[in-house]
Amino acid sequence: MQIIPIPHPLHATVRVPGSKSLTNRALLIASLAKGTTRLTNALFSDDSRCFAGALQTLGFDVQLDEANHEMTVTGLGGKIPASKAELFIGNAGTAARFLSAFLTLGHGEYILDGDARMRERPIGDLIESLTQLGANIHPLSFILRPSICPPIKITASGLPGGKTKIAGDISSQFLSALLMVAPYAKSPIEIEVSTDLNSKPYVDMTIAIMRDFGVETKRNAYQHFSIPLTTYQLPISNPQSPISNSQSSPAYAIESDASAASYFFAAPAICGGTVKVENISRNSKQGDIAFLDVLAKMGCTISETDNCILVTGPTKLRGLDVDMRDIPDTAQTLAAIAPFASSPTRIRGIASARVKETDRVHATCTELARLGVRVEEHEDGMTIYPCQTFKPANIQTYNDHRMAMAFSLIGLRFDGVTIENPSCVSKTFPNFFEVLETLRTTDSNVS
Repeated sequence: MQIIPIPHPLHATVRVPGSKSLTNRALLIASLAKGTTRLTNALFSDDSRCFAGALQTLGFDVQLDEANHEMTVTGLGGKIPASKAELFIGNAGTAARFLSAFLTLGHGEYILDGDARMRERPIGDLIESLTQLGANIHPLSFILRPSICPPIKITASGLPGGKTKIAGDISSQFLSALLMVAPYAKSPIEIEVSTDLNSKPYVDMTIAIMRDFGVETKRNAYQHFSIPLTTYQLPISNPQSPISNSQSSPAYAIESDASAASYFFAAPAICGGTVKVENISRNSKQGDIAFLDVLAKMGCTISETDNCILVTGPTKLRGLDVDMRDIPDTAQTLAAIAPFASSPTRIRGIASARVKETDRVHATCTELARLGVRVEEHEDGMTIYPCQTFKPANIQTYNDHRMAMAFSLIGLRFDGVTIENPSCVSKTFPNFFEVLETLRTTDSNVS
């Protein structure tokens, strides 16, 4: 797919899908609660469909209403109906981590597998932590790797509980998975994080959603967590998502995805003008909202009104030196606009991005170089230099949705960017290119 440049400053309003992170966490917690919860503004993408499908395979009543962006989940108070299941979760890393912990609450035998890339993505630290809590989990792969990867077999008779340790420098989803299932263990769970914790805002998000469903987590900073034995309660409906007389299930509203919004926050940084993104606030539960702070340091102007965020591009975009360990999913977005800055940009702290859908550090550096951008790859990130003359290029996406979306931004300024395998955006943002196209229109309500 060729990206056609926009020759004028932007003046557009967009709305992005519901948050993947919030949707998947809410799906898991709603299935653990007792009763029916309606998730509004839910994300319908490869990842969320995969997660919802896994719950259906396990015997849960999960109703999907894609036209209205709603998912309805009937939870069974911590019980998993199926005593045997084989779950295929593609390359949905969130589903792999969350289901690995979730399945230990069941009674039976479960196999969890994914595609070729998922079989390369390590979950050994999570498995070790669950094993310390009494879980019985074994790898099924005969390929020797530094860490355990899917497929795995879980032989479950409930999760005994107790004390455990977990590394925090590979994926914060390991800790989030433990936190969310902990209320249903046989004895209280205490978790010690044995390393520095990456992506702290995602753990904050997990704790916030648990609180929305009635469970409070005690913690000492990000080093020690303790979770009571209790049950999730059906949420009190969010005022933004009222229940009609015909819909008696409590509704839980999902915010628009801050990671997806980052591409539209970034667009005016290189094209000029203003973009308004609807249904998202600076008070979002999502850590990636902090990407706005990065843009502000580069010279953009950020404002907020009526649950919308407006970003206005600067007269001159400045490079910066930034640690993105807490918001690694927006690092590619920054990398795509960095060549247009007036000084170099150093991205630090994203070594964990090497075990995502692809090695995002190496892939990003490779594709920037393909475009003629001078870039230096580091173990934990990259340095990107200003570029005056780009080269036409077919951008390889490595089947990574964020590669496709981020590098599309360069095509808004430079005529010569073609995105290979654009359909990979279906993982989290199926209509991304349609929304990107709306940046060409002028919205009189943008001010």
